[in-house]
Amino acid sequence: MSTTTRASLTQRSPSSVFLLSLVTLGIYSIVWYAKTRGELNSNGAAVPTTWLIIVPIANFYYLWTLAAGIEKVTRSSAMENFILMLLLGGIGQAIVQSRMNKS
Repeated sequence: MSTTTRASLTQRSPSSVFLLSLVTLGIYSIVWYAKTRGELNSNGAAVPTTWLIIVPIANFYYLWTLAAGIEKVTRSSAMENFILMLLLGGIGQAIVQSRMNKS
């Protein structure tokens, strides 16, 4: 039996990702970043600490490395994922989660 990359990524409901981010006033967004980072790193990506998300300017670097890690593991476009998370926040996270679920 062969192991696939998908098996080690948690399947989350995109609507739950968005709604939890909304209800918790963004706190779940940080939790989602941290959990996703851990899963990506366990699959060979090199995403730095999630603490960078709260540091001005460094948060752009963090989002870019997260998007690049998602691309490495799921083969979806890093630039598209970066723009979605940067400009759309919780909605972008939900779209990215949907893409991760499909890979």
